Amino acid sequence: MPTSEISFRAAETKVQTRSDLQKIVEEAKGQGKTVVFTNGCFDILHIGHVRYLQDARALGDMLVVGVNSDSSVSRLKGPERPVVPEDERMEILAALECVSYVTLFNEDTPVELITAIKPNIHTKGGDYNPDDLPEADTVRAVGGRIELIPLNKTETHGRSTTRLIEKLRS
Repeated sequence: MPTSEISFRAAETKVQTRSDLQKIVEEAKGQGKTVVFTNGCFDILHIGHVRYLQDARALGDMLVVGVNSDSSVSRLKGPERPVVPEDERMEILAALECVSYVTLFNEDTPVELITAIKPNIHTKGGDYNPDDLPEADTVRAVGGRIELIPLNKTETHGRSTTRLIEKLRS
């Protein structure tokens, strides 16, 4: 197998089950590493996503991304979503250098996943209010803190998957 093929496929090792990820995060935290967590649908990955993930990763030693399952995305965004299937969304995210690990969650919020992995930092975009997040109390209960990534920092205000889909349809 050529070396280039090996390095590209190494991204597959970043996709982990919740239980395996729990062990990985526990070990990392035991070594004093700061674990950053974020979550989302990441349907049709765009520059806003990439810049956001890079900024989130800069807050710690490891970035874990929770990806909404197809059924979760459909419940949250409507029956025509997602556009990109969950296995492909996870593989695309895993291929990004700034992403350490990716895992799938079927719930509508990341509360159960946060309870399992107990990250040091939970990030969301600057368009969110930390107190309005359904997972805010859980983040604090597991000893973590919430960090918002300002939209103006990533210079992606107005970019969204929903807007891309609307543009494609028109």
